[in-house]
Amino acid sequence: MDHKRFQGPSAFLLLTVAVVLGATAVTALESGDEGALVLMIGIREHVILLGWLALAALTGSVLLGLKKSSLRTPLVTMLLVIGAPTLLLGGLVSAAFGGSDEEVATESAPGLGDRRLLVVARSSVLDPVWCVYVDQGNSPLERRWTVGCFNGDSEDNALIKTVWTAPDRIRMTTAEGAVHEVTIAPSGRPDRVVSVG
Repeated sequence: MDHKRFQGPSAFLLLTVAVVLGATAVTALESGDEGALVLMIGIREHVILLGWLALAALTGSVLLGLKKSSLRTPLVTMLLVIGAPTLLLGGLVSAAFGGSDEEVATESAPGLGDRRLLVVARSSVLDPVWCVYVDQGNSPLERRWTVGCFNGDSEDNALIKTVWTAPDRIRMTTAEGAVHEVTIAPSGRPDRVVSVG
């Protein structure tokens, strides 16, 4: 069996995989926050993994595709010398400043199966933060909108209750007793974004 005849197609396949993974990572990072596809937000959380997979695929493509070792070795070395430290640094920065998200509550809007309230608690090195989102639509076109964020720098700012008061209205209550109501448009976009703390 002649393995060399499979090297060209395999190299092209690996190059295609590397381009698709890289483009997916860039698209997820560029997708923004307000009204972003929930699918892209999920991919954004794994962008470092996508980077490692793209680097591995690109390295394999060079090793299989270039026949001259005089070109192959320097190119692979350059890819690894630039790519690996960049991804390691990105992983460290993400771990240091990203914090961890925990889904605290989720509730569908009354009478609307394609609209959902989501409360996420973010633990960071400083203060806990609670963020309230509305997911509008069905997968894969479901979009996420920020309704409010509550910084726990003071115990009074802690978010203690979030409920639907109508299919298009959300009420958020802090530990201090402050009440914030937000109206949600048919697209899922809130009329305002509450920021406390």
